[in-house]
Amino acid sequence: MDPLEIGTGPIRGAYLPSTVENVLWGRLPCAADEPVLRVEPGDEVTLDTLSHEGILEDQGRDPDRFFAAYDVPVLADARALASSGAPHVVGVDGPHVVSRPVAVTGARPGDLLAITLLETAPRVPYGVVSNRHGRGALPGEYPLEGDVFSAFARVADGGTHAEMGLVPGPIGDGPVVRFPMAPFLGILGVAVTGDQRPHSVPPGVHGGNLDISLLTAGATLYLPVQVEDALFYAGDPHFAQGDGEVALTALEASLRATVRLDVVPAAEAVAQFGEVVSPLAESVDHLVPTGLDEDLDVAVQQCVRHAISLLVARYGMDPRMAYAYLSAATDFEISQVVDVVKGVHARIRKSDFAGVSSGGRAASASERASRP
Repeated sequence: MDPLEIGTGPIRGAYLPSTVENVLWGRLPCAADEPVLRVEPGDEVTLDTLSHEGILEDQGRDPDRFFAAYDVPVLADARALASSGAPHVVGVDGPHVVSRPVAVTGARPGDLLAITLLETAPRVPYGVVSNRHGRGALPGEYPLEGDVFSAFARVADGGTHAEMGLVPGPIGDGPVVRFPMAPFLGILGVAVTGDQRPHSVPPGVHGGNLDISLLTAGATLYLPVQVEDALFYAGDPHFAQGDGEVALTALEASLRATVRLDVVPAAEAVAQFGEVVSPLAESVDHLVPTGLDEDLDVAVQQCVRHAISLLVARYGMDPRMAYAYLSAATDFEISQVVDVVKGVHARIRKSDFAGVSSGGRAASASERASRP
């Protein structure tokens, strides 16, 4: 495939290209950041997002040289960011390239911003998984030598799968492992209060680097609004990721993504979801409460409490019964263990409650979108 450069190919709704002026590198927006785009609740936004792989300093900050051995196209905006004077301090800032903020008119603290991923399109036909600097689930064991090991993968089967060789280097004629592609954005967030931009690595109540692999096309992420107009942002595009993200990164690769941004007013949010104390997701089949903490045990506990609160608010369950139901019927999964703050998410099957009255419950973002 040809690279999907800025301004080419299909674009839905408002458009935010990943020019040097429109991105932050290693930091997330805060209340002091001016929005680069303004939309109304319910509007669609198409964003071009950039992978950090190939442009980082430990890879030479030169994507043409980094990818030369693989004979693949390099995006012009990746080349421009790497060669620019954009501030990025190694060891101080995170690696991720993130959009500058999008203002959603009328969103206020206490509301929820509902971010629905409508579609994604690969911008390049390849991606990279990197393990670096003694980080990941096995920091004392990998990388085996040096500071960085990067594995190359190519898009295969018309975009449905990725292929990775069994040994390091370009993929030649040797055996490969093939696995499904499931593109999503690792970073979706709202701006924090104050004038200090957060580091891009640890997630939080603002969202950020959640790395929840369920957030593919059709899923919605609900985030508590922190500042006026929410100031939404996105980045860290992935072609695929296993829960845990154990080597440090997913299959990192640039995407064009279209999202719809809805606002759930505070009173409606409480009626529908209870008190949302950490990010909450919803797919076609599941409700997905989360828990976040540097201690994985605490993250699990927070996720369970969040799940109980959600079931009490949405379906009127007695909390003791909700706790029992979760133990019998719900999977609690590790989102990632590599972003300082670890993540856990639960998969609550909505079909389990098909016969349960949710009297007075407000419509979800997916339900609102389906109405004529």
